[in-house]
Amino acid sequence: MAVSTQAARASSMDLALPVPAPALRWTVQAVLSGILFAGGYLYGCVAPLAKVLATQLGFSNMDIGLLQAMSSLPDLGMVLVGGIIIDRIGTRRSAFLFSNICLGGAVLTALSPRLGVMAAGRFVYGLGAGSLSVAVSTMIAKWFRGPRLGFSYGLILTFHRIGALAAQTGPAWAGWAYAHWRTPLLLAVAVAAASLAGAGIYGMLESRTGAPCGPDPGRGEAAGFSWRGQWRFGPSYWLVILLSVTYFAGILPFQTFAQKFFIEAHRLSPARASMLAGIPIFIAMAASPLGGLLADRIGRRALLMAAGTALLAPVYLMLGYGRTGLVLPMVMMGVSFALVPTILYPAVMLIVPAERMGKAMALMQWVLSMGLLGFNFLIGWSNDAAGAGEANPGGYRPGMWLFSASILAALGLAVALWRRETGPRGHGLENAKGDRHVPES
Repeated sequence: MAVSTQAARASSMDLALPVPAPALRWTVQAVLSGILFAGGYLYGCVAPLAKVLATQLGFSNMDIGLLQAMSSLPDLGMVLVGGIIIDRIGTRRSAFLFSNICLGGAVLTALSPRLGVMAAGRFVYGLGAGSLSVAVSTMIAKWFRGPRLGFSYGLILTFHRIGALAAQTGPAWAGWAYAHWRTPLLLAVAVAAASLAGAGIYGMLESRTGAPCGPDPGRGEAAGFSWRGQWRFGPSYWLVILLSVTYFAGILPFQTFAQKFFIEAHRLSPARASMLAGIPIFIAMAASPLGGLLADRIGRRALLMAAGTALLAPVYLMLGYGRTGLVLPMVMMGVSFALVPTILYPAVMLIVPAERMGKAMALMQWVLSMGLLGFNFLIGWSNDAAGAGEANPGGYRPGMWLFSASILAALGLAVALWRRETGPRGHGLENAKGDRHVPES
């Protein structure tokens, strides 16, 4: 009952706080979008360098895979620490701290051609990257909680994806830089520096205007602090967490194997396979803000997540067994990918009180990272065990069934969330304005 009373008090505080002027909110939106653009770029900057690293530095495929893996490795632990830091010292200080760590990692990566030094740089970058993303999500919850939450999050999600696309297409728009292995990494350093500048600008905005649309994590937490209570979340939160794991496990690992699958199972050219694999990403980039806007206008967030998940449910069987073409299922995947993630993260922002948002988002990221790690290995094992390849296209079908099973589990969780949120203990996910109801204990 104490947890429920505390959450209800936080909810009433959220609704009573003044809404910042539109110009200020759009300035914050632009700054946070820039930080997320940089995050997408920095994470993906190694992939287009693979051929250059192999040719000029003699790196093997395993070496290049190691560089990418090292940036994700800290998510297995550091992101939880980052969530605690965010809630203890506030978003302004933590964003500046994590941006500095990302910049230090980018500089270290470009410092030396030695694999060990570059891997250490990617690891340092990863120490700050996941926590910086959590900090930005917490900022969005503070500034945009209410009728613009979905659109705002969809917009920064689009900029994150544009950043990743800019990194992937670097050889096309900055071909001159890829004549030497260090030059693209120095571009990444410049992007990291711009992200740090953005964190500084955000800090100035927040310090001048005060806590905007929610209590700043790190303020007022010392009194009555309970370690167990800080990690105690209700059933709706855990339904969202499990939904995120099963949904993303049913879509992101497929992107890892998509081009290989299209080339070997459907006899497509590499160019055609690349275009098909890119359809969901381009649709999500364009439509994510629209998905968020739809949720802001009509509410029904849990129901929309169930609908978006249901749209993805038949996709893998269509790809594995269908004879009606490959474009339609990839378009369906793209529409689902534009809708569900755009609503999923703001759902946590509506369920959890603002003073515990850092830990809630960090725990979500940690559970998701663990789930994706396991499912990627599972799909790889399935493809190998079934002998998937050009000589045995049917070997990909067990993996298609695994993807489908994961999505069906996500659909069941989305329906369970919808049923709970339409009851007396809902958190406003089904309301157009996202106004919170009586929080669950």
